[in-house]
Amino acid sequence: MEKGKTENSMTKRINRVFFLFLSTLSLLLLSCNSNVVFTGSVAIRENKWQLMETPVFRVTINDTLNSNNLFFTIRTGSDYPFRNIFLFVSAISPDGKKLTDTLQYYLADDKGKWYGRGFGNLNELKLPYKSNVFFPAKGEYLFKIQHGMRTEELSGVYDIGLRIEKISK
Repeated sequence: MEKGKTENSMTKRINRVFFLFLSTLSLLLLSCNSNVVFTGSVAIRENKWQLMETPVFRVTINDTLNSNNLFFTIRTGSDYPFRNIFLFVSAISPDGKKLTDTLQYYLADDKGKWYGRGFGNLNELKLPYKSNVFFPAKGEYLFKIQHGMRTEELSGVYDIGLRIEKISK
């Protein structure tokens, strides 16, 4: 019995290291794209997103002339219990103006087939947030994301991210 527990623990550790390696590699490859204004993600502790845990992304904007598309990225595991997710998102401009959105995204179809791309237990999905956005002022913008599911602890969420891409002309 102890041997099974040790092997299971070792497998989880290897999967976690591999996941971190893939995440780092993905960020490095994506950062080579000149249209990427910002990309970042926040790992969810023990893959259990607490209701009051609100990842914050600080984005410095210097370009007020070009438009951008904003996306969220979410990585979930097979123990994610729902086929959708609600997000409460607050965007705060450098002058303190706040925009709050309540969003719903479907992560799987009616039959339980996950959207996005996956590898093993992990599934990644790019979720559109806003299109053709012009930032009105230079400076630091804050994006705060809170899950809006009716549970205190949302299992199976590995990380949540924000990606901003400049639209090519």
